[in-house]
This record gives sequence, C-alpha cells and structure tokens, in this order.
Amino acid sequence: MNVYFISGIGGDSRLFRQIRLPAEFRIGYVEWILPEKGEPLPDYACRLTEQIDTWQPFILVGLSLGGIMSVEIAKRFSPVATILIGSIPVSSHLPLYYTIAGQLRLPDLLPPFFFKKAATIKRLFTREKSADKEMLRQVIRDGNPRFIKWGLKAVLKWRNEEIPQPLWHIHGSRDGVFPVWLTRPSHIVSKGGHLLVINHAAEVNGILAEILPRYLPSGIFSASATG
Repeated sequence: MNVYFISGIGGDSRLFRQIRLPAEFRIGYVEWILPEKGEPLPDYACRLTEQIDTWQPFILVGLSLGGIMSVEIAKRFSPVATILIGSIPVSSHLPLYYTIAGQLRLPDLLPPFFFKKAATIKRLFTREKSADKEMLRQVIRDGNPRFIKWGLKAVLKWRNEEIPQPLWHIHGSRDGVFPVWLTRPSHIVSKGGHLLVINHAAEVNGILAEILPRYLPSGIFSASATG
C-alpha cells in the first residue's frame, strides 16, 4: 500500500530520511509546489493530490504544515487513514498568539528572508546531531521564501473543524510550534519536540509500525511477518 508523506513548511523529503516502514508499504513523497496568488490553503492542498494516486488505497502522513494539508486532502479524497506528526487536525487547536499574529498581519510586515534566517538561527539552540543540523540548514537554504511566507499566512487564515476518520496523531510533549495541551494526540512522545521525525525517529517508526498494519487486507501482514 502507498503511504504518502508531506513535510513541514519549507521542508522536503529529506526530513523523513530516518523513517522506516514495514515492508508491505511503499513510501511516496508529496513535494511543495508554488501557490497561486492569494490561494486558500484547502485549494492548494487539492492541487497537491496531483502527486497522489488516489485511484488506489493510500495512507497520508503529514508533518506540521503537511499534517494540515493532509487533513484537507483527506476531507476530499478519503485515504485509508490519515496520520499527523507534530500537527493539528482543526484550526481551533492553534495557539491564541497565532490568531493575534494573523489579525496584526505580521507575515505581511516581515520580509520573506526573515523567516529563513530565524529558522537557521534556531538550529544553533536545538539538540539535533551535527549531521542532522547540517541537513536542516540545507533544507532551510533550499526553501522557497515565497512559499514559506504564503504557508505562514495560509495557516493563520485556516479555518476547519472537521476531523477526517480514521485519524491518528503523534505529538511531542515539548512541541513548541503546536503545544500539546491545545490538541488531542492519540500518541504522545515523551520529551519530544516539533521535529519528531528527526530527534525521535525510533519512537515514530515504532508507532507507525503499530498503526499501519491495521489497514492492510486481512492476513497480508501476519503472513509476511511469519515468513
């Protein structure tokens, strides 16, 4: 079965390089495309499905902004399951200061390169391994400033209270982007921050290995596991 991963804002498939799935699943990556001027987040998410074979059963896994996109895609295209990592399923789970930032139109007041510079500086104070820090810095350098600014504004304007089913939600207890106490995860990773797929990849892989086999046709996983 195909499992499509959507990364966080400005990121790409490199963020998932430590993710491993059971052999019965094929990993696919949905990459960001340039938004149309003023394009609403749900419309943009719909365009992302051009990279997904929606004629076959599939599972969506979204990290951060990718999780929000996964929710919007799931509302229209009914994947077998949707899995969020360090994200939120509904807009009411956004912190209050996000709403205030949107009302003040802060993304419009700051130049696009500011967001990339801030993300780069933050890496100096995080706990990733040296190789992971360098990879993240490269991902940030490669990120499109126009998309990053659009993505921030789109999240601040996002309105949704519909939770597609079935939905699973993996979240770090120390997530600084989407605080865990504002949302309702199915799985909480102790001491995990926002980038669980990097800093707590083993835990995430274990949870995915627990969830994914539930959606295989009966008997496939058990037969493979026994050789």
